[in-house]
Amino acid sequence: MEYNRRKFISFMGKVGLGTVVMPQFLVSCGSTATPTNGFGNISKERLNTLKAFALEGLVASDTDDLLLAKGLNYHTIIKWGDKISDTDTFGFNNDFTCFIPFDENNPKDGLLWVNHEYVNPLFVSDFDARKYENPFEHRTKEQVDKEMYDVGGTIVRIKEENGVWKVVENDPHNRRINGKTPISVNWDSPIKGKSTIIGTNSNCSGGITPWKTFLTCEENYDGFFGETEYDNNVATHRPSSYGWENFYDYPPEHYGWVVEVNPKDGTAQKHIALGRFAHECCTLYELEDKRVVAYTADDKNDEHLYKFISSEPGSLKEGTLFVADTINGIWLALDWETQAVLKSNFKDQTEVLIRAREAAKLLGATALNRPEDIEIDPITGNIFISLTNNKPKGDVHGSILKIEENNGAFDALHFKASTYLAGGEEKGFSCPDNLAFDLSGNLWLTSDMSGNSMNKKDKPYMAFKNNSLFVIPRLGEDAGKVIRVASAPKDAELTGPWFSPDGKTLFLSVQHPGEQTTDLKNPTSTWPFDEDGIPKPAVVAITGDLIEKMNKLNQFEII
Repeated sequence: MEYNRRKFISFMGKVGLGTVVMPQFLVSCGSTATPTNGFGNISKERLNTLKAFALEGLVASDTDDLLLAKGLNYHTIIKWGDKISDTDTFGFNNDFTCFIPFDENNPKDGLLWVNHEYVNPLFVSDFDARKYENPFEHRTKEQVDKEMYDVGGTIVRIKEENGVWKVVENDPHNRRINGKTPISVNWDSPIKGKSTIIGTNSNCSGGITPWKTFLTCEENYDGFFGETEYDNNVATHRPSSYGWENFYDYPPEHYGWVVEVNPKDGTAQKHIALGRFAHECCTLYELEDKRVVAYTADDKNDEHLYKFISSEPGSLKEGTLFVADTINGIWLALDWETQAVLKSNFKDQTEVLIRAREAAKLLGATALNRPEDIEIDPITGNIFISLTNNKPKGDVHGSILKIEENNGAFDALHFKASTYLAGGEEKGFSCPDNLAFDLSGNLWLTSDMSGNSMNKKDKPYMAFKNNSLFVIPRLGEDAGKVIRVASAPKDAELTGPWFSPDGKTLFLSVQHPGEQTTDLKNPTSTWPFDEDGIPKPAVVAITGDLIEKMNKLNQFEII
């Protein structure tokens, strides 16, 4: 099917000259940078320069480098192993990023949060499972300790001087949250006997709360300590792929939560009320009465979309978790007290939340094709969800789901759902993952084609080559075009796009370059081209006229 720009713009929501990005969606939404004071101030000469700048997308590439479209350049802010203090180093496989300035009048100095999703033992702990018939018999506690250190997240102070962002080394804010950090449970009942949990892992995407703390989401948690599975309510343990449970007796139920981190002191808590599953992200919206709505999704084939509505201002504990029936447009309450089918299958609300996947299916929630990132459109207020793919069902390219809440109310219990199919060479992108709206409401998205499928003639992704970053303008002569603005190094994925409050920098993670490496002496990627030739995940700052033009587009473009 040929890609139709007008249909996609119609799906997104048509806008025009002078369209105002609604302030409440920027200030109240936890997935978009809040513009700095004076963001709209720009000289006529600069505005004319940006208006004259022509967008030219990249062609698909399999080059082992971070390639950028005309009008963009990048520099590395921090990479795996870099020191952030005398005692800590930057973790592995950086994913979600977000930035909070210290002063709303100064967008060039603040705290950067970065997720560290998982590790590749070959790089991190020098363990190569391919060498052994029974790898777990050769694992050591020392190896696992190294791996536990390199997951979680990093807080660093960064400053921009003369156009370059740098880490302020040894700043008192700089710290690591990792697989051994004690984290409290925000719930009245202990989880598997504990009110304090050791560590966080599988940290994929996240968000910012209205009270300016970080949210980090535990996604593929079962890879670290396994999972508890039930057959007629008889529990058994499914082993993990990393085998950490062979060295640390931490139950799987301690992981799979949304974690909130205080940037000032690094204290953290796990929000049980938001449910336990493979959280890709958590996007918050603050209502006028200061109650909070949280959207989150379970990134696995045939899993679900969730929404939490708090009953008290500023609470991620008191309230109700709902799951989406997208066929009938209903939010179904995961409430043990009011749902008879939940009462007959679970002993209390705590068990419902721990086994949220099972509870959702009992209520009739709609199975989705790997729901990943969730963003709120700052122009229309609609909610967009990337559905990356579902290969067993024949969906190899994915789609984008749109939720329109009844009367635009985020705490509504009914909604309208519609889907735009991605996929295919003619549509320009495949496997949408991270989404981001810039300060003019243009949509940015990254692709998530797996390393073992990219650039393979027997796979459906040859035309797309390496994973990429795209922008889809809402305005002007390029409205609706899918424009590739960055191409990742080999095996890598571009993740965690986040704009600085002045709209002049895009923070972006380059995750798992060289992931298909089997021999450190012959890696499949050498990006970022250090002397040792070892590929390293890193966070980069992308700047240039293209970034600034997109963030100012609504000031001078028309359809």
